[in-house]
Amino acid sequence: MTAPTIGVLALQGDVREHLRMLTGAGATALPVRRREELDRVDGLVLPGGESTAMHKLAVAFELFEPLRDRIRDGMPAFGTCAGMIMLADRIEGGIAGQETLGGLDITVRRNAFGRQVDSFEADLDFAAFDTPFHAVLIRAPWVEKVGDGVEVLARIEAGDDAGRIVAVRQGPVLATSFHPEISGDDRLHRFFVGLASAEQSSAEQS
Repeated sequence: MTAPTIGVLALQGDVREHLRMLTGAGATALPVRRREELDRVDGLVLPGGESTAMHKLAVAFELFEPLRDRIRDGMPAFGTCAGMIMLADRIEGGIAGQETLGGLDITVRRNAFGRQVDSFEADLDFAAFDTPFHAVLIRAPWVEKVGDGVEVLARIEAGDDAGRIVAVRQGPVLATSFHPEISGDDRLHRFFVGLASAEQSSAEQS
C-alpha cells in the first residue's frame, strides 16, 4: 500500500511544522490552498490560527464548502487548536455568523483557557499512548460536551481546569486543543497517518 497523501490547510498557522511532522510520520505531505490540491489528498490537517479568520479565508479561497463536503464524505481530518473549533459541530463563544466545517459531535468553547498570557504546557495521559504527551496550549479551546460517538482521548489533569477535555476522536476525525507540531513529539501525527492509511486501505478494498 502506498503512503497516504496528507494535506495541511495552508491559510494560517504552523503549516511548515505540520508538513515536517507528517513527512517524518511516513506520509506524502503537501500544503492545500486550492480545490485541486484538496482533491489530491487522502486526509487533511487543520492547523492552529484564529478560527474566525480561517473561516473567512476558506470562504475567500472557495475551499469552505468543498472541505465540508469531503469531511462529510469520510475524509480523515485532524484539527489542532483553531482547527478543533473548525471541526466542531457547535461553538460556545463564537462570533455572529461564524460557521464550522463540522465532523465532530462536540461543543467547543473558544479561548476557554484565557488569553495569550494564559498559555501553558502540561503532560497529559493520552488514551492512545503508553506514556504522557507534552501539550502546549496557546489561547486554546476546550471541549464542553461530547456526543455518544465521540471518544475522549485526553483531559487536563491538574489545577483549576482539571477534567477539561482537550483531545477527542470520532471515527477518522481527530482534534486537540493544543499544538502537537511544536512539541517535538510526532506520535499524534503518526496516529493520524495511521487513521488515514486505514481509510485508504478500506476504500481500495471496497
